[in-house]
Amino acid sequence: MNQSYNSVLLDTAVAELAKLPGIGHKTALRLALHLLRKEPETAMALGNAIIEMRKGVSYCPVCHNISEGGLCGICGDSHRDTRTVCVVENVKDVITIERTHEHHGLYHVLGGLISPLDGIAPSDLEIESLVSRVASGSVDEVILALSPTMEGDTTNFYIYRKLSDLPVKITVLARGVSIGNELEYTDELTLGRSILNRTPFVEND
Repeated sequence: MNQSYNSVLLDTAVAELAKLPGIGHKTALRLALHLLRKEPETAMALGNAIIEMRKGVSYCPVCHNISEGGLCGICGDSHRDTRTVCVVENVKDVITIERTHEHHGLYHVLGGLISPLDGIAPSDLEIESLVSRVASGSVDEVILALSPTMEGDTTNFYIYRKLSDLPVKITVLARGVSIGNELEYTDELTLGRSILNRTPFVEND
């Protein structure tokens, strides 16, 4: 529903802010009015930061994590264990797991989870590129670190079946992570222990 705040420019700003996840029209209006009360430089700095981020941040060609050109900082780190790959749903999960300081390998960001109800098929995700990484012989262990939801378990099983004929160890997080919880909302201690105590994947998990 369009709302008018007696300013076309304010209306436009509020409409754009309201497109952000978790931001309704009331919050968008509050943010826009807050920026109006600040010095013009504050809004300019925010706008420029967003523009520069959008122009300069891309995705790593190997793991699909965010990158500022070429390999991401994790793939390019010579101190990481390149033989262990942790599979996650999205970039937020990379950040969450990195905060635990318990995973020292690489990542593979799928870009979502299989969800027929939402129209997300395996072909919409970075699964084939994961299979190619493993098939190249450069990976000894794949850790399936997906949220313990129906969609996460479905995606785990699909990936397991795709990798089952390849010489790689497949593990999952220990079930210290509550069933139905998204990974980003799990506390760091629990998540860290779940990584350390990961278990081999079995088809009836």
